[in-house]
Formats: sequence, C-alpha cells, structure tokens
Amino acid sequence: MNLTDVLLQQSKQIWNEYLQHPFITEMGNGTLNHKKFEHYLIQDYLYLKEYTKVFCMGVVKSNTIEDMQFFHQAAGGTFKYETAVHIEYLRNFGFSIEDLEQQELELTTESYTSYMHGISLKGDVKEIVAAVLPCVWSYNYIGKHLLENYEIDDNHFYKRWIDSYGREEFTQLSDTWLTYSNRLFADSSLEEQERLIDIFKKASLYELKFWDMAYEEVKEAVK
Repeated sequence: MNLTDVLLQQSKQIWNEYLQHPFITEMGNGTLNHKKFEHYLIQDYLYLKEYTKVFCMGVVKSNTIEDMQFFHQAAGGTFKYETAVHIEYLRNFGFSIEDLEQQELELTTESYTSYMHGISLKGDVKEIVAAVLPCVWSYNYIGKHLLENYEIDDNHFYKRWIDSYGREEFTQLSDTWLTYSNRLFADSSLEEQERLIDIFKKASLYELKFWDMAYEEVKEAVK
C-alpha cells in the first residue's frame, strides 16, 4: 500500500465531511449565496499566494534538480491556473486585482497558511509535501464528486469552478502529485510516516475549517 493510501485512510472522516459540507452541497445544487462564494474566493486568493511561497521553500529544501523543478512548476501552475479562475469570478463581482491585493487575511486563513509556513521552514521536503497535498488532492476529490452527483449544465453559476477542479486536466495534476508523493515517501521510516500522517491530517482539518469560514462569513481579518 502506498503511503498516500494510508494518508487518505487516516483522514477519511474529515474528507467525507467535505462532501457533506453546506458550502459544497449548495455549490453543487446551485443555491450557494453569491456573497459567500465571493468571500471564499477572496480568502482563497490570499491563501494561494501564501501556498505558493511554501512551494518556493520546497525549491530551497530540495536536494535534486528533479525535485526543484517539481516545486517550481507547482508554483507557476498555481498562479497560471488556479488564481485565474478566482480572478475571473471576482472581476464579475466587481473586484480588480488591485482590490484583491488590499484584502486582509482572516484568522482561519492566517492560521492555515502559518501552519504550512512553519512546516516549510522547519521540515524537510517530505513534510512540505504532506502539508500541501491535501489542498490539491481534496479539491479534485470535491470537484469530481460534484460532477458525478449534481447536474452541472451550462447555466450553472458554479460550473467554471467545478469544471476547473473536477475535469481531466486537474485530475491529471492531482495524480501527478500523488505519483510524486509516493516516490518521495517510499523510503520513509515508521517514525517519518507517523509524522507525515500527522501533518497531512492537520492540513486536511484546516481545509475543513476553511470551508467553515467561507460558509459562515466570519469577518475576523488579521491586521
């Protein structure tokens, strides 16, 4: 069994909660309040900026050109692919990129990104991967679930977001991360595996807390 299978198995209860979360179910049936989605997009845009910095630390901590290239490509792909979807929606909501740069992190966003930054500063490449993996993998997990279980036609307001994370291109990206992770984790000791499981579970829980924040619209910006 690959370690990623163990990671998912150990975090399955949390991941099942993603699919049952009102933000996700209401997005699927098209009833999610647009203001909640706007709020989520702003915080996720800010999150992705910090997330990308963790990839940059992955480059610094890498010992091989192959690993350096992987993290470098991940950073570029986040800016090119994920933030583009956010910006498209937010422009329709009346936000410019300049407006987004003036927004402030809320406490949940700050806590989550600080956790990843801490791992990237203190940990090795394996630990960095365990910290960032729940984001890309769970978004594909959620996107595919929405496509398979809801009617997403061309008039669905959230079709662009759902397609972005559930279709083949992002599935391939998620699979690439899993393949890379399993190669990287292959020689991990039992002690290392326990540490990686702990990091992955905590990051998965932060993902759930992020959905909670998005749905509840808690306005607690970090000054």
